[in-house]
Amino acid sequence: MRRRPSNSGTPLTAKQQELARAEAKLQEDMQKLQRVIAEAPARAREESRRQREDLLMRASDNRLDVSLTLHDKRFGDGGVYHGRRGALRKERREGRIVFLVLVLALAAAVIWLISHLPF
Repeated sequence: MRRRPSNSGTPLTAKQQELARAEAKLQEDMQKLQRVIAEAPARAREESRRQREDLLMRASDNRLDVSLTLHDKRFGDGGVYHGRRGALRKERREGRIVFLVLVLALAAAVIWLISHLPF
């Protein structure tokens, strides 16, 4: 009697082995993800604690550093506060006069160009 060849070389067996390997890989990946999920709250707490400590260190270090403070423009070099600057009427009047002079100069230039250019 002849013996039947073993079924190890059939496409069905190869497919089953491939599926078993894929299933094992998926199980391994799933276990890794479950570990990451389980460790996530601890990591978040650690990160939050580290950020809080870093913020406290920066806040306590910079608070006493005078060179980083902004210069307050209300105070001169003498440190005397003279109150709010009043309405600058003189400067506004001078600005209006300069504006009118420039408008008149522009109008004169346009009139001169129109009269001297042939159209």
